Amino acid sequence: MSDLKRTPLFPEYEKSGGRTIDFGGWDLPVQFSGIKHEHETTRTKAGLFDVSHMGEIMVQGPASEKFLQQMVTNDVSKLTPNRAQYTFMCYEDGGTVDDFIVYMLEQDKYLLVVNAANTEKDFAWLTEHKSGDVSIENVTPNYVQLALQGPKAESILQRLTETDLNQIKFFRFENPVYFSSIEAGGIVSRTGYTGEDGFEIYIEAAEGRKLWRLLLETGETDGLEPIGLGARDTLRFEANLPLYGQELSKTISPVEAGMKFAVKINKAENFIGKDALKQQIENGPSRKLVGIEMIDKGIPRTDYQVFAGDEKAGFITTGTQSPTLQKNIGLALVNSEFALEGTELYVQVRNRKLKATVVKTPFYKREQ
Repeated sequence: MSDLKRTPLFPEYEKSGGRTIDFGGWDLPVQFSGIKHEHETTRTKAGLFDVSHMGEIMVQGPASEKFLQQMVTNDVSKLTPNRAQYTFMCYEDGGTVDDFIVYMLEQDKYLLVVNAANTEKDFAWLTEHKSGDVSIENVTPNYVQLALQGPKAESILQRLTETDLNQIKFFRFENPVYFSSIEAGGIVSRTGYTGEDGFEIYIEAAEGRKLWRLLLETGETDGLEPIGLGARDTLRFEANLPLYGQELSKTISPVEAGMKFAVKINKAENFIGKDALKQQIENGPSRKLVGIEMIDKGIPRTDYQVFAGDEKAGFITTGTQSPTLQKNIGLALVNSEFALEGTELYVQVRNRKLKATVVKTPFYKREQ
């Protein structure tokens, strides 16, 4: 018997031909109809993702804003109800505890949606540093989270609700939103991890399977299909959206990863890691995340070493053949002196050093 955790939607995977793998202790679908096909479907039509393995942590109470301001890098005071914000928690040296989205549900009540493999670590980190009149609760089992992404996402979802989805702008949400034939209301947020327009939907766990089936049925004529982890990774990679454990980690800071827009060193609160991140921003980090495109034939895989001539320059964090661009590309963390666009680098692929060049990111940006 499997010891892997399963989301409430697990019984639905087989109906769509899902092939599951062990993903950080979860039994999740890597693909349904094929990674490249699912990637293209999301870029051109719409894709439905089960992301219920993600963690949800509720932080509330009179001191919740003050507490979060001391824990995260972004400026939580800028939030108002029905707005969301991308942020980081960091260690004192600037390394990343996690990256996640904070949803302000109402005054003094915030929902943190964190990476699945980091849920327990994040909850322990928050609890360890708890101060003031604030409660912290891991509410992950309460939710199913679905992501509906792609150019046809809004028109599909709009058929199921009277809420005007066009009024939900990027990184904003409505709560509750009600759907046809489903009693519970959910949170509908204009966010995603694909580089496409779309929504992330949070609903009571008991209603998850019903909503999954309803969405697939409603979107069938528009070409909506279920999408697995494989395409989720290639989609986010083309859009230069970081993956914890690869572009971000205990030893890679948000500034090194090119995410300083979410690091507010000028806010008054002395958040954990502020001094180290301030130094990186003001002096420039010693390493930078860059995009590379292969000139020689070969695919740059995670952890492959990168060289500038004979000098070791860094390593690949993510790499693949881009389904959209049909090019072999990668993200590499390299010494800053080698980060300029056009710099020639070499990727060690087995016993050969293959030529690459530093290119602009994101590799893919949707037409507005």
